[in-house]
This record gives sequence, structure tokens and C-alpha cells, in this order.
Amino acid sequence: MELSSYLVKSYKALLVYKTVYPDKECRMKKSMLKENVQKLIKSYMDDPIANILLKNSHLTKTQLETLLIDVLTENLAENQLSFEEKAKLRLIRPSVTRGAFNRTLKQAKNNVVRSMYTIMLLGYLGVFENSSLTPYIEISNKLKTYIETYKKFLKEGKTEEKELIGILREEIERMLTESQP
Repeated sequence: MELSSYLVKSYKALLVYKTVYPDKECRMKKSMLKENVQKLIKSYMDDPIANILLKNSHLTKTQLETLLIDVLTENLAENQLSFEEKAKLRLIRPSVTRGAFNRTLKQAKNNVVRSMYTIMLLGYLGVFENSSLTPYIEISNKLKTYIETYKKFLKEGKTEEKELIGILREEIERMLTESQP
């Protein structure tokens, strides 16, 4: 198993662990954090499903990277990092200033919040009941199944169901590619 795949699985396993045992701490020292966060981000950026979703989202690649750094360091760092330290974790233009990092993070968070309000507005107005949005709802449900299946297999330590996860992933990629506007 390649290292980036291992790190992603480790991080996902950590999230499952934190869900099952919410009172227990599981943190990394700064010396390990940079390399691990950067490898996780690279593996996310190389993920075909993530790329299709990013391409059609309201986030730029830089905004997603910045948001991921913020979320990952908050979840993984033994001690809270300053924004200057977080800025140094970037893969895209790693010499960015703290101010530029903060602006990008603020833009990313605003885009996410505005997207959530859009979804809530459309749900409130009953637009999701429109058949033209059905493919996107199906994709959303398939993504949920994929994530739940993956978490279940990680939690139970099952590796033999890798083929099922691969089939689900391929189906999601196909559905996303076919549904692009």
C-alpha cells in the first residue's frame, strides 16, 4: 500500500476513532504534522472524485487546500498552530504570507457557508422535488453510501471488501462525469 493511501486511511480511521471514542485525544507533534498534512492534502487533490467535485464547486483549488490545512491541523495538531505556521503547510505557493492565508481561508469559509445557505433555500422552496435535480440527489446518496461503507470497513478492520469500495467509487466517478453541467 503506498504511503499517501496509508495516510488517508489513517486519517479516516482517526475520524472513525474520534467518533467512537469522542473523549480520547489523538494528536500529532509539529515535527510529524507538516509532512502528514501535506501528504493528506496531496492525496485528496489526486482523488478523482474530489477533483470532479472541486471543479464544479464554489471553491478554488487554493481555497480548498487552505481550508483542508485549517481543518486537518485543528484535528491533528497536538498544540494549536498559528496562522503563520499553517501558511507554511501549503503546497501551492508555500511562501504565502499569514494575511494571504487568512484571506483565502475566509473566502473558502464564506463560499462554503453561502453554498449551504443555497442548499437550505432550495430545500425550503421545494426545488429539490424538481426532477431535473434528481441525478444530483442520487449522486449525493451514492456518496453517502460510499463513505458509510468505507467507514464501516475501516472500523471493522475489513480489507477484503476493497472490490466493493472500488465499484462504488467507479460508479460515483461515472455519475459525476455524466452529470456535469
